Amino acid sequence: MKYEATIGLETHVMQKTASKMFCACKYEYGAAPNTHVCPVCLGYPGALPVMNEKAIELCCKAGILLDCEINPYSKWDRKNYFYPDMAKNYQITQADEPLCIGGHLEVEVEGTLKTFTLERIHQEENAAKNTHVAGASLVDYNRAGTALMEIVSNPCMHSAADALAYLAALKQIMEYGGISDCNPEKGQIRSDVNVSIRPVGQKELGSKVEIKNMNSFAFIQEAIEYEINRQTALLESGGTVVQETRGFDANRGETFSQRTKENAHDYRYFPEPDLMPVKISKEQVEVWRSELPELPAQRRERYVKMLGLSEYDAGVLTAEKATSDWFEQAMQHTKNAKAVSNFVMGEMMRLLSEQELTISESKVTPEKLSEIIALIDAKIISTGAGKQVFEIVFNEGGKPKQIIEEKGMAQVSDDSALDGWADDAIAAHPKPVEEYKAGNTASINFLMGQVMKASRGKANPGAVMKMLKQKLDGC
Repeated sequence: MKYEATIGLETHVMQKTASKMFCACKYEYGAAPNTHVCPVCLGYPGALPVMNEKAIELCCKAGILLDCEINPYSKWDRKNYFYPDMAKNYQITQADEPLCIGGHLEVEVEGTLKTFTLERIHQEENAAKNTHVAGASLVDYNRAGTALMEIVSNPCMHSAADALAYLAALKQIMEYGGISDCNPEKGQIRSDVNVSIRPVGQKELGSKVEIKNMNSFAFIQEAIEYEINRQTALLESGGTVVQETRGFDANRGETFSQRTKENAHDYRYFPEPDLMPVKISKEQVEVWRSELPELPAQRRERYVKMLGLSEYDAGVLTAEKATSDWFEQAMQHTKNAKAVSNFVMGEMMRLLSEQELTISESKVTPEKLSEIIALIDAKIISTGAGKQVFEIVFNEGGKPKQIIEEKGMAQVSDDSALDGWADDAIAAHPKPVEEYKAGNTASINFLMGQVMKASRGKANPGAVMKMLKQKLDGC
């Protein structure tokens, strides 16, 4: 019997707010444990929450970007559970009246355009960070109460490739929209992955297994693939899949059972008595819509249609918002989009990878790259010399023009200087000269190489080729 997988994702995204969701404490990644806390986020009796208006705005803007309906009336609920990461023993969230309803995301998966639908986006507060060490568990409440959205997809994906493409597109949109930095290493985007399988053709979904709290796309792929194979083998052997929560062991590449899956009634949801409902007008939604920035798909289209870049180049440049923003800044100082693209995709990405840096940490600024490109376009230096200058600036800093002068890297275009090198090459190599005269025009490339060698790469290739042709055709 053939089986098909069904996958849904519950993706938690930390929003870019200055303070937490229901109190004035700020969140600072890496701060000393339990230093950004107050009676509200520590759950002291009598402490009352106050809504963060910016978080609600960002949640609704995320909904607009994902084509959700913005709910004109939403409310808050308490999700009750006992665990050290929630000091109040309940989480303020939205159970049945979320801020955003429905929505969809169009994604290209292995060359095919697919549409993945959303169930909802709701606003809630984050939990604290637990760290388990030998013989103890430590809790840092700095993260407790930070603004958190949960983006819930429908069970509409059928492979690990679907899930990864969906997550990559979602991450891009959240970054470009200014909703979140979506740094997985800082826990700013993480997903609960729901996987089930069923016989092909069966309408009813199989028993759902949830893999919790995953912040690595690579591990999500491994976990989905492992879980599909595990459930398939279980059914083929006559067993049954139990609805449960499982973890993922990255070292072994396997999921493992944690607990039987809770249902909604296990959390004893009830309306939050300390917060008023949220009412959002159509006029407010339109104001937020007008404030939204250009999205990656729109930017890719602009790069192709207006800057003349290839689809591939546009895709690479917009894959990370920081890279695309850097490219945008460079384009404010030059019109040579292809040259900027080549340097960013070539030298820049290679050096960043080798030295494990981000583009914002590079000593090559957009202005300096534009200066290097201008020097190449003016034929003051060759493209090869430009790459050398780029690497020197990247590693050591400095000004491109000053580096060129100090290292004598400027091209030689003066006819009097080129004349001697060209004559020497022709005199020393009669065979390619005769071949050229006999009609093998490619032989001139050998002579050109000799001139470039004699000039130590400083000769202007265009000027060399022109002079060699004049001399050979006139002989």
